[in-house]
Amino acid sequence: MKINKHINQKVAIAYPAFRASSQRFVLKAKDSFNDPIIKRVMDLFFSAVLIVLAFPFSIAIVLAIKIEDGGPVFYRQERWGRRGRKFQALKFRTMVPNSDQVYGIRPAEENDHRITRVGRLLRNMGLDELPQIIHIITGEMSFAGPRSLAVGEIIKDGNGKIIRYEDMPIFWERLRVRPGLTSLATIYLPKDSSPYRKFRYDLLYIRKQSSWLDLRLILLSFWISFQGNWETRKNKI
Repeated sequence: MKINKHINQKVAIAYPAFRASSQRFVLKAKDSFNDPIIKRVMDLFFSAVLIVLAFPFSIAIVLAIKIEDGGPVFYRQERWGRRGRKFQALKFRTMVPNSDQVYGIRPAEENDHRITRVGRLLRNMGLDELPQIIHIITGEMSFAGPRSLAVGEIIKDGNGKIIRYEDMPIFWERLRVRPGLTSLATIYLPKDSSPYRKFRYDLLYIRKQSSWLDLRLILLSFWISFQGNWETRKNKI
C-alpha cells in the first residue's frame, strides 16, 4: 500500500510537467507534419462537390431553423485547431439559442433536452456540419482527421473527475494535424466512448494516415449520412 501511495504521489507531481512538455512540443512543431499535397487536393475536390450538392439542402435547413424557434441559423464555437491554433467553427445551430451560456459547454448526450427537433434531424444526417466546408477550403480543417474539439469543454475522465481536454497530455499529441470533419474515432467507435479511447484512435490515424484511409473515411461518412443514423447507431461499422 505504501509503495502504491508513493507511486501515485510521483505521478501526481510528474503529470503537470508531462502535460506542459506535450503542449510545448506541439506548439513549437516544425512543418515536418505538413499534409501531403494529395490530401489538400482531395479536400478541395470534395468541398467543391459538396457545395454544389448541398446548396438546395442548405436553403431548406435555414428556413427550418428559423421557422422552429426564430433563433440564429448558425452557431459559432471556438475550437482547437492544428498545433493549438484556435478558430471559430461555424455550424448550423442544432440546440436551443444561447445553449453554451445557459447550460455550459459540454458534449451532447442521448435524449439531450438542449437539442431542437430540427437539430436532431440535422445531427442524425450530419447536415449540421455543412458550413464547416468553409474551414476546409481555408485550410483550418480537413475532411479527415481528429475531430475539432471545443475550447473549454468540460468532460469526465475515466475516474469520473471533471476535467478539460487541454488537461490531458494525449490531447496535445492529436493537434499535430488539421482537425477533420470526420475521423477514425467517429466512424469506428460508439458515440459514448471515453475521450481517452477516442484520442488513441486519433493517434492511430496520425500514424497510419494515407490517401486511401482518408477516402475510406469520407465515403463511409457519406454512407452514414445517407442512412441518417449518426446519432442513433449503436454498433461500429
